[in-house]
Amino acid sequence: MALFTCCFEPVEFPEFLDTFVQKCTDPSCCCGCCSALRPRYKRLVDNIFPVNSEDGLVKSNMEKLTFYSLSSPDKLDRIGEYLYQKASKDINRKRYKFVEIAMEAMDILLQACHAQTTLNLFVESFLRMVQKLLEDSNPNLQILATNSFVKFANINEDTPSYHRRYDFFISKFSSMCHGNNDNIELRDSIRLAGIKGVQGVIRKTVSDDLVENIWEKQHMEKIVPSLLFNMQFGVNVMFVKKNMLASGDLTPVEDATVVTPPVLAEEVLRELVGRASFGHIRSVLKPLLTHLDRHELWVPNTFAIHTFRIVMISIQPQYSYTVVETLMQHLDNNFKSSPKTRTSLAVVLSKIIAIAAGESVGPSALDIINNLLTHLRTSVSTTTEITPEESQYQEALINALGEFANHHPDYQKIEIMLFIMNTVPDLSKKSKGDQMLQNILLKSLLKVGTQYSTTSFEKAFPASFLQPLLKMARAPHDPTRIIVMQIFQSLLDRHQNEKVLSTVSIKPYAALSQEPPSRSDIIFTHKYGANIMQALIDSMALSEKLDSLTSSYNTAALLIVEMACGETVQEFLLFILGIQQVSNTSDELSNIHKCCLQQIAIALLTLTARVTGINNLLEYAQKIIEDRKVEATHWLPPLLDSKKSNKSYNLNLPHLAIDKIALAECLQNAGMDFNRLQTGVPYALNQIDNPGHRHSWVESVSNHMQHRNSSADLTAYNADADSISSSPGVSKKALAPEYTVDAMKRYLAEPPESVKREQQEKQKQIVRAFRESDFEDLMKRTEPKHDVIQNRLNDLFNSLSIDNKTPQNATNQNEKPIYETNFPELFYY
Repeated sequence: MALFTCCFEPVEFPEFLDTFVQKCTDPSCCCGCCSALRPRYKRLVDNIFPVNSEDGLVKSNMEKLTFYSLSSPDKLDRIGEYLYQKASKDINRKRYKFVEIAMEAMDILLQACHAQTTLNLFVESFLRMVQKLLEDSNPNLQILATNSFVKFANINEDTPSYHRRYDFFISKFSSMCHGNNDNIELRDSIRLAGIKGVQGVIRKTVSDDLVENIWEKQHMEKIVPSLLFNMQFGVNVMFVKKNMLASGDLTPVEDATVVTPPVLAEEVLRELVGRASFGHIRSVLKPLLTHLDRHELWVPNTFAIHTFRIVMISIQPQYSYTVVETLMQHLDNNFKSSPKTRTSLAVVLSKIIAIAAGESVGPSALDIINNLLTHLRTSVSTTTEITPEESQYQEALINALGEFANHHPDYQKIEIMLFIMNTVPDLSKKSKGDQMLQNILLKSLLKVGTQYSTTSFEKAFPASFLQPLLKMARAPHDPTRIIVMQIFQSLLDRHQNEKVLSTVSIKPYAALSQEPPSRSDIIFTHKYGANIMQALIDSMALSEKLDSLTSSYNTAALLIVEMACGETVQEFLLFILGIQQVSNTSDELSNIHKCCLQQIAIALLTLTARVTGINNLLEYAQKIIEDRKVEATHWLPPLLDSKKSNKSYNLNLPHLAIDKIALAECLQNAGMDFNRLQTGVPYALNQIDNPGHRHSWVESVSNHMQHRNSSADLTAYNADADSISSSPGVSKKALAPEYTVDAMKRYLAEPPESVKREQQEKQKQIVRAFRESDFEDLMKRTEPKHDVIQNRLNDLFNSLSIDNKTPQNATNQNEKPIYETNFPELFYY
């Protein structure tokens, strides 16, 4: 190698037209005058490049250039421009090693001078060089430029930039995310570089409000699909690795590999969603949904669920409702899509809706519920027959509803159940579509009810919710009644006894769990228990199918287990007697149906005796059971199936029936109150219930009087019926005509039979008098006799008028004041 070289050697001659100053770059050049004429910053830049490109950057000279840049920051823009020119020439000449050195120098200067106020001018040259490298087809240069851009993106600039645009970088990095090179390693490297570049653009633009708006539609439509394109391969790989780990083909150490494009893409998507504000989150969701639609990634929906979970976890909690709302709108737009697609959408919704439930309160929660119910109604109304795929879609919507309600407090669950109940069609609509809609909405109500944790029945069954529910319990459609009974069971079962009581049995339930009812539960039973039991009787009488009867029995048994005690046992005994009375008196029921009601009655009586611990009642129930085992096994569980049994059964067995008087004696012998059972009337079919009032002994009498035929025979007149005693269970006794002590003693000593006969005789006389007497005689008899009272009142009024006429000053002036005469000691000291 020569000690001196000239700038104008033959090899360099084609470039002779360049200026001498530009050509004299080598310090060993013989034309020292040319080198001396060059600016210092150019000489410093030229010195960082080695003679041989393989030697790399000259570190010592790079330190001089860095020191010069820090000392003269006004020269930064010129240094950057000069480095860009040299790199452009080297790219054109395919001297990529020198290009890498120039890019390295740019990075060092950028890191060293990032605090300078004139950095913006240098950044323009830096970005031009990065763009120049990205435009080249060499993948190594693209990766190099991307890494430099990422370093630049991590720098926090103090001065804002008004004129930068990143359109090219967004497009280029997005295209690199879709790299499809045949070399897998090179392909992954290019994709990783593209994802890192996208991440750098996001960080640089989100933190600076004066630069390009990254949330615009044209940018998000490039960034989001690029990330999803890389993520969808990662989901498949993830499941493959899980299977390999489960089978033992892959160890956890082998699984701990370097960062892959899917993992990095997921990280960038989390960062993008986490940085999105309320007005920008939809800009991310719309291209996400479009990508899933275009590439048909809803079926199967594994990737969709994975992606939306990432979105819900990364988004700011107060904006999570927006994701659910957007997904519901997308479901609205796909109402004509295939059932599989809609089902997948609904499943995705059910998987993420629970995350948004915690942030949804008030109207937003009811809005989500209303949207889900609207989709259910649309699904029922648009299909004449429910196919399995459509049924899966409806089940997915119901599951979404249940998941949403599960993450709300109990008081909001009650509001949600009330809201759903108000949307159920009226029972008067008996078309097939209305029945299907009733079942679907009640299933959604059941889904919410299973998530509710009952502590107090008064809170679980408000009157506005209980009344329509009892009305639905009398629905003529069997599936509707069964669902209503399941709703009752989910709300009544506080001790997980529903499965234990699912079969009608007279044997003791081994795994039965119970505790005494609270005072509020007892009050609830007195107030609404009769209404619930009347609805249960009506439900049992509507169908003889085993599933319908079993569901009604299960509800009644849970009601007894949760509410039965010494204060409420009479209500449940009247309920059992009512079931038996329906079996004995109803002419519309079949013999098998009547036998089933007798079986349910004895099973509930046995359960009531065991729950309340009344031994006398249990002994009486066991006696009936033993007698029936001998004479009428068809009156004992299990329930008879009308499809399998065609026998004729003897139902005229009054001596084997449950006796009301015997039940009252059992309570009396146990030292408990029995007046309600003795005087009350068993619950009957189609009895009018009013949840707003307590069903008491007054109502039983008043209801009996209201239902009495107005044209009844006068012999049925009862003088006591119009004057009910204020003490329940105590019958009013007629007083003797003479109100003397002897007369009252004699009356109390008389036996009750004589009193009854006397009352009957008086009633007959009254009836005979009103039937046989003339009208004038009746008028005279009923004429009020108050002359003596009137005369006495006249005397009193006259005496008052005379006293008023007496002058006030007519008193004796010499007479002492009355207080001095009567209380003189009060006025002495």
